[in-house]
Order: sequence, then C-alpha cells, then structure tokens
Amino acid sequence: MKIIPLAFDSLGTRSMATYIETSDLKVVIDPAVSLAAIKSGLPPHPIELQREAQHWEIIKRSAKQADVLIVTHYHYDHHNPSEPEVYQDKKVFIKHPQENINESQRERAAYFLNVLENIPSQIEYSDGREFRFGKTIIKFSPAVPHGNNARLGYVTEVSITDGEYKLVHTSDIEGGNLDCQRDFILNEDPDILIFDGPMTYPFQNIIPNMLRIIKETRVKDFLIEHHYLRKSKWQDKIKEASNTASELNKRVICVAEFLGQQPDQLEAKRKKLWLSSEKGLRG
Repeated sequence: MKIIPLAFDSLGTRSMATYIETSDLKVVIDPAVSLAAIKSGLPPHPIELQREAQHWEIIKRSAKQADVLIVTHYHYDHHNPSEPEVYQDKKVFIKHPQENINESQRERAAYFLNVLENIPSQIEYSDGREFRFGKTIIKFSPAVPHGNNARLGYVTEVSITDGEYKLVHTSDIEGGNLDCQRDFILNEDPDILIFDGPMTYPFQNIIPNMLRIIKETRVKDFLIEHHYLRKSKWQDKIKEASNTASELNKRVICVAEFLGQQPDQLEAKRKKLWLSSEKGLRG
C-alpha cells in the first residue's frame, strides 16, 4: 500500500487530504484545503495563501488519478464544493447528508450534492458501510461526533486495507475523547493511524485513549495532526504517549516528520509571519 499525505496542518494548511494506492484502486480522502480566516486577530499571511494554492494543486492532481474520493464531513477543509469537476467520473463516498448531522453541515451537504449532480459516476452514503475492490476493503465507522460532543456535527472515520497493511484515518475526532471514536480504531487494529488531535490541551480520556491505541493495536506510526498542530509546542502535551510508543518501538509523530520534513505550522506562526513582513517593509 502506498500512502501519501497531501496537505496537513504540519505542512502549513488546514487539511487531512490523503492519497492511498493499492493494487486494486487509488483513493483520496477529504480532497480539500483551507486556512483560518482570522488567527491572532490577523488574516492569512501571503505565505499561507501561497501554500494553500500549492496544496490545492497537489490535491487536484492526486484526485485526477484516483478512482474513489471520500468526504468524511462537510467542513471546507474536508470538502470543496467550488470545483466540482474534481469529482468528474469518480466513485464518491460521502458522509450521510441528512442523518446524524447538524444544521450547518446539512445545508452544506445539500448544496454539495446539488453542484455534484451528474458529475461523479457513483455517489454512496458511507456511514457504517464497507466496500470491497478485489483484496482492498474500505470500511467506514458509523457517524461519530466531531469532537467531544455533536455541536459541530458528525464525521466518519475511514479504514483501508489491501489485505496486508491497514490505514485508519480518523477525520475530525479532536483527540478521540469518546469511546465510539476510540473503539473504531481499536477494532480495526491499523498499522498506521492518521489521528486528529484535540484543539487544546488534552483532557479527560485523550491521553488514556492514545495509550490504549498504542498498546493494544499493531500501529507502528501514530500520526497526530490537524487541530492539534495549530499550536506550536504540540510535543509537550503528549510526552507520555510518545515515550510509551518509543518503548514499544513505535512512533507518535506528525505528518511532516513522517515525510522526513520539519513541521511547518504556518497557522501557529501567523503572528510572527506578519511581524517579519512589517519589519521587512520598515527596513
């Protein structure tokens, strides 16, 4: 199985876009990218806008190669209704647009389906379902809350295996504080996990659940990402999980590190970026 992270917070944009290739098919999960409209009272820096454009081009190229596109929920860093041609002639698996969904995402889902009319070759509601392509199995969790409760709606977690290796992509579970979010991961027993960390300091079950996943599954690469990488000192809060993983010859790292790169958390650096630009202009 080939796994290529396309755009992530540790790479400079809000996204969890991921390309997966097996001998049977090619998949892109959540083909979209966005930026925080305001951070530290500031709009996106030009460097962020350039990175967003770069990542969107990468995502579009990967989506063009793909057979299957997956949308785990209807936030704009996970789906992009403005360029529906990305979905041309693709099999599209989407979070159910009417069940287990809040009002905001229900409205976005309806609009998305409207602009997709007659563009994909197939649209399937994915919640709790399984799809087989030769030896490759794509399995979706039932809808689970986006975070600690359903205020922001629901998402679907995704498992993909080629029969030998397995990926789980959690979408926006914000740390997996809830048993239903954690249990899908435990039951799927992945080799690699792309895990959306919490927005703020880990709370309640987050570290215990991370430890359970590290200890009770075969996961070798635990990639913590997305909301959690919007803070600069992200390693400090998860030292217990990182140390436990190291003792078991496993890794808790971000996507940039998985790719052999230094994290480039542009959103977390936005204030510094603008200050540097201002100093440059004054200089």
